[in-house]
Amino acid sequence: MSVVFESTIKMVEGSKSEWYIELKDTINDTIEICNDLQDYSIKIEELGKLHDGIIDEVKWKKDFNVHPMIIDNIRFEMSKLQRELEDEMGKPLIGEKA
Repeated sequence: MSVVFESTIKMVEGSKSEWYIELKDTINDTIEICNDLQDYSIKIEELGKLHDGIIDEVKWKKDFNVHPMIIDNIRFEMSKLQRELEDEMGKPLIGEKA
């Protein structure tokens, strides 16, 4: 069975600038609320440990009311985090399989 997580970017009710990510483990229907990308990073790692560290796919979604500027900001921050992790590990996170 493939381990698939769903990450949905949502807006805080009544806000036009505050967002969060709803992280769902589709195997056991666990849902975590992540208030920022650091929180997301920790929680996805914790959920991944329940599946021996193997995550086959992360499906990204967004609610209809999430402004494109927020998506751009999240992508930028995710890219920064990826570079930091790659520097720390000394290898790319995403690449060809050996």
